[in-house]
Amino acid sequence: MRHSIALVTGTTSGLGYAAARLLAKKGYSQVIVTGRSLARAQETAAQLAADTKTQVFKPLELDLNAPASVQAALGELVKLGKPIDFLLLNAGLVPFKKRALTAAGIEASQAPLIGHHQLTVGLLRANILSPNARIVIAGAEPARGGVPMFKYTDVPAFAAKYFRGDQTAAVEALIRNGPNVKYVPNNAYADAKLIIAWWVAALARRLPSGMAVYAVSPGGATDTKVVRSAGPLLKYVFIPIVNLIPGMNQTPETAASRYIQASDFGTDVSGQFFASAQGKFSGPIEVQLHPHLHDAANQEAAWQAVVNVSGVNLPSAWDQFSRDRAPLKDAAFT
Repeated sequence: MRHSIALVTGTTSGLGYAAARLLAKKGYSQVIVTGRSLARAQETAAQLAADTKTQVFKPLELDLNAPASVQAALGELVKLGKPIDFLLLNAGLVPFKKRALTAAGIEASQAPLIGHHQLTVGLLRANILSPNARIVIAGAEPARGGVPMFKYTDVPAFAAKYFRGDQTAAVEALIRNGPNVKYVPNNAYADAKLIIAWWVAALARRLPSGMAVYAVSPGGATDTKVVRSAGPLLKYVFIPIVNLIPGMNQTPETAASRYIQASDFGTDVSGQFFASAQGKFSGPIEVQLHPHLHDAANQEAAWQAVVNVSGVNLPSAWDQFSRDRAPLKDAAFT
């Protein structure tokens, strides 16, 4: 694919900053970098230009927690009048020690997905993505399970216990950290990343044939600001232990390179979740084949829950198209 325009969220530090720098080196003619304020985005663009000795960075104000900001950013992208070839949805948050909700009542670590959904759907509806666009969103190993100190919710069981089997209502409760959800920071993080993996699979079924989307775990990269909100057990016990084990941590540049690698993946693996091999946090990435990740009922429940919370959906024709493309093994759901 010809490298033209990329958009990266969460570029003011850490993995997003490293990814933007790598995209410039890869030959993109323009890399749109975002910040919650225009001044912060402009500062980041200037710093990246100095680091890379290139003038390809364009600042864009984007606060994913504010729908009005997302709409304003979409308006600026429409004015730009050029299709985006690579959309990197990197912004994320490790949950706080105590439950924190956004102004819209969304649990803090779930909020980036809602903003990313609003942005992605807006780009699709406005036809701002190129016909062969690639979309990558940041995932994480806890979504697959088997990571010490992290446990995702068994959504079907949770739905059966509290929501009469309504899995959409169950996922929405997790997004909002509702009254039936016991807040445990690490588990909230695992749930957020699992819902992302499901959302990606559902989005893949809705994309035009030339486009593709993937969830990609950057792996261990503790030298970033992403853990600034984490509790003391994660900060001062788990991460220091991980840092002592060879192969369990990476530089931000190495972690961000996973995103860039995925930008060249084909449509045949669209909708998949890529992460380290089981028990690892670095090294090659591979498709995660765990059954709970590939359950179409959970995937569609996650999509609908995100739609309900965000208030944004694709046109009904796209939704029907996704149902027509559902895997045969999940035909009962469709």
